[in-house]
Amino acid sequence: MFDTIHHIAIIGSDYEKSKHFYVDLLGFKVIRENYRKERDDYKIDLACGPQEIELFIIKNAPARVNYPEALGLRHLAFKVESVDETVKELNGKEIETEPVRLDDYTGKKMTFFHDPDGLPLEIHE
Repeated sequence: MFDTIHHIAIIGSDYEKSKHFYVDLLGFKVIRENYRKERDDYKIDLACGPQEIELFIIKNAPARVNYPEALGLRHLAFKVESVDETVKELNGKEIETEPVRLDDYTGKKMTFFHDPDGLPLEIHE
């Protein structure tokens, strides 16, 4: 019934910070960007391989519940060739990462970092 993931939606609170983080620092390409006057927000569609990330910039959105974790989407994970190289690149852009560890089930390297609004993002080999 389901073929693949079409898109993932992320809500950010600050247009400049969020766009800079996802486009300039992480390198996602803008497919389209729209200001939605009726909602006073932005919707920026970003290319992530064959999938898309919908980045909504919504002022006054409620803060994300982190600890303890709440029901719903836990985090977003990106597949990378090398976690070690990706960590070096992220750290070189002043993006802090957690220590690299091995996934208990796959034995592959992985780690986490956060977007400007605290959304946990994972890189995984």
